[in-house]
Amino acid sequence: MTWYVDDRCTNCDVARQFAPELIGEVDGRSAVIRQPETEAELRDLHAAGFACLTRSIRHTSDRLDPDLDPFPMALDDDLFHCGHNSRHTAGANSFLLRRSTGNLMIDTPRWSPELADRYERLGPVSDVLLTHRDHAAHGRQYADRYGARLWIHEADLDASPDADQVIRGLDPVEITPGVVAHPFPGHTEGSVLYVADDKYCFTGDSFYWSRSTGDLAVAEAITWYDIRVLAASLARTAPLIRFEWVLPGHGDRMRRPADEMAARLAALADRTALAEPRPVDFTAMRW
Repeated sequence: MTWYVDDRCTNCDVARQFAPELIGEVDGRSAVIRQPETEAELRDLHAAGFACLTRSIRHTSDRLDPDLDPFPMALDDDLFHCGHNSRHTAGANSFLLRRSTGNLMIDTPRWSPELADRYERLGPVSDVLLTHRDHAAHGRQYADRYGARLWIHEADLDASPDADQVIRGLDPVEITPGVVAHPFPGHTEGSVLYVADDKYCFTGDSFYWSRSTGDLAVAEAITWYDIRVLAASLARTAPLIRFEWVLPGHGDRMRRPADEMAARLAALADRTALAEPRPVDFTAMRW
């Protein structure tokens, strides 16, 4: 059996997040750099394959084994990665947080009724939270399927004009007890962080964990709105929030002690304050 990445790869980084020892970046896209040697590595490659938006993780002898589809994948007691990333969100990660008051879906996987049923087996979904315009695809479909409220910020409302709840201005908004939306313009004008229980921070594309630097980072090369506004959002919000998990739409997720994350976020705010606007350049991204 020989695993490979086909030429439909968009270099979105998703596969490398799930199988970083087996899939690397070669000539501007993902490539299998080592064949799996254990059952655990085979499962990692299947996770990468079922998350990949173009289904580009393949092997020569057969299709992906549906019995090895791990999604929704448990990351923590009540935290799940939805997988099945969508072409219509540029392959963004989406998450499901299980709560007694109703589960939360943060951004969305690709739409299918079968997937919707699968996520609902974890419990009823009360809210679908969109972090920004780039990830708005499928939000209405999932919200309608679950009878859930769909949330977005007013500055990105044109991407989901039929949202049920519109976050306005820059003040934090409580979604449900223990879950707060923090408006965070910069990547887009209407970007939002969602922080749950001082533990989970769903960042959309505002910041992420970088494998290349081993630290929190902002995607300067793909800031659509204004890096200076993003720096102001970091400076304003960093003192207000605590979390252990950074859970981005693009880039790696990571868990660290809350005090360490607070220090890293403050340092990121200081670094980003020195950034200058630059043209969007996907090829300049180093995850």
